[in-house]
Parts: sequence; C-alpha cells; structure tokens
Amino acid sequence: MDALFKTLEITPHNRKLYETAFCHSSYVYENHLKSDYERLEFLGDAVLDLVMADYLYNEFSIKEGDMTKMRARYVCENACYQYASDLHFSDYIKVGHGEEETGGRYKKVILADIFESFMGAIYLDLGYDTVKRVLLNIMVPYINNPKVTFFSDYKSALQECIQTEQRSLVYELIKEEGPPHNKSFTIEVKVDDIVYGVGTASSKKEAEQEAAKNALEKLAL
Repeated sequence: MDALFKTLEITPHNRKLYETAFCHSSYVYENHLKSDYERLEFLGDAVLDLVMADYLYNEFSIKEGDMTKMRARYVCENACYQYASDLHFSDYIKVGHGEEETGGRYKKVILADIFESFMGAIYLDLGYDTVKRVLLNIMVPYINNPKVTFFSDYKSALQECIQTEQRSLVYELIKEEGPPHNKSFTIEVKVDDIVYGVGTASSKKEAEQEAAKNALEKLAL
C-alpha cells in the first residue's frame, strides 16, 4: 500500500484504518475479523459529496440544480469505479475465496465502495484539508476533460419531467437478494402511486437510476 500512499502524497498515521478500508465483508467473515469497509464507506460517501459541493460552489457560478447534477456525475458509482481503477485499488482489496473466484476485486460496485471507504479513512486519519486535496487531485482532471462522461442522471431528468405537473415521485425497494458480499437490489419508481419503472443493480443508487431510466422510456412513448 506504500506505493498508493506515495502516489497520493500522504503519510498515514493510523495504517489500520486503511487496511480496514480495503477489507471486504467476505474476507472479514472468513478470517473472523471485526470490521469491514462499510462504516468507512458511509463516511467517505458524505466526504465526497462535501468536497465536490465545496469545489463546485467556489469554482463555478452555476445554479443549485446544475451543481446538484454536476456533483452527482462525479461522485456516482461509475466515477468512483474509474478513480479506483486508475489507482489500481484491485491490487490492495482483500476479499474472501468465493468472491476472489468470481472476480470480486475487479467488480465495479466493490471498487467504487472501497474508493469511498478509503477516502473516509483519509478523512479520519489526516483531516478534511488532506482528503480534499487528494480528492480534487483525482477528480478535477476528469471535470476539466469534456470527453469524459460517467453517466446520465436519470433520476434528475425524471424529477424535472414530473415537476412541471406537480406529481409525486417515490422510489421503493421491492427486492433484495444474494449474500452480503454480492447483493442485488430491485427498486420501483412510482409516479402518483403508479409504477412507472423498475430497475435492478448491485447497489441501491444504481438500481434507482435504472428504474428512473425505465420510467423515462415509458413516459417518452
């Protein structure tokens, strides 16, 4: 992991935090350890949102709605997966034997989650200023590259589509399948209590995007 620290120009104080950040639940279970990356991921997700909101507010004179869309574009699962891949996170991830056999260390959802958990570890260990510097060094080159498009924000597009008609919009989790380290989520999106779209993915966020995309396709008919 020293090569990663050198690339990011950080000197860790508590290496245990970073080791936990790379521990998948399947590895923790098989090795009878106490903690996987999930708590750090929760924290890191909030850190990413704050750093990107801070950056957009200070660097761009754009409306709140546009800032929301732009932030979503660069902190989404696809974006975090790309950041983690560029930094070769798969070299450091610890997964269980079963997850290893199915290519778990290369799965998009796992790499994206561990990118967030790693940023949570930096925040706890070295503080906001350091994690902000690290994140902006990673993300800003993508923001400045007009050829990079991580995803279409279908949820925002659907929200805008129905707002003009003052209709209600609700996302509901209707199915959750699979073991903890390889879950599948199915989500319905309802407009005025009528199901307009269904999406299934390896994370709730992506399932919501798929459901919104499905709804937009139906609304366009």
